[in-house]
Amino acid sequence: MASRGQGERAGLSRGLILDAAVALVDSDGLDGLTMRKLGAALGVEAMTLYHYVPNKAALLDGLVEWVLQHSATASVLADGQSWDRLLRRYAETLRTTLLGHPGVLPLLFSRPAVTPQTLNAVENGLRVLTDAGFALPRALDMINVLSIFVVGHAMAEAGTAELSRRGGPGSAAALARLDVSHLPLVIEAARRTQDADDQGRFLLGLDALLYGFARWQEPGQQTAHRD
Repeated sequence: MASRGQGERAGLSRGLILDAAVALVDSDGLDGLTMRKLGAALGVEAMTLYHYVPNKAALLDGLVEWVLQHSATASVLADGQSWDRLLRRYAETLRTTLLGHPGVLPLLFSRPAVTPQTLNAVENGLRVLTDAGFALPRALDMINVLSIFVVGHAMAEAGTAELSRRGGPGSAAALARLDVSHLPLVIEAARRTQDADDQGRFLLGLDALLYGFARWQEPGQQTAHRD
């Protein structure tokens, strides 16, 4: 049995540390995530954590990794399905994960995928797309564009939910106080889409992206787009 190195603790692992960090962000926000608080949540001294994550930046990179892993990215991009079904599942699971942990949303815009685990997921995605007949630069564009769309949509959903809760600008209560009689198209559009939900709008945008991506597929390797 290999002996533990200095600073290691039985039962502690990088995965458990990231789980605890996400839970701390869920409760206290990103600003509330400190190595001292994280150590306390795990029952260890903050210095013990540095054996698994060398600094705060590495911890934040790990949170990006956690999100992608819990979006089933690696398995989704390696299960033999068509490229469009794989991207659809990736987008849907990523959105679900982000909405469940909105505190980590800013990290997905500010920190690139740099850990081995996240880069492995990107590699798997590029392999699926190039095997399906997409040029490598286009394949990378597709992954980046789709990821940015999902993160942006999730941020908008989280922000709208918070505004509605507070009754701020853009909320139903605030709009009801506006004089919009001179905006007949806005009124009619709102009436016709009053039952629309965030998921429906998300799926509409996702469909548009996937149909657009299909145009980049090399001739002779195109497959019918499937919902």
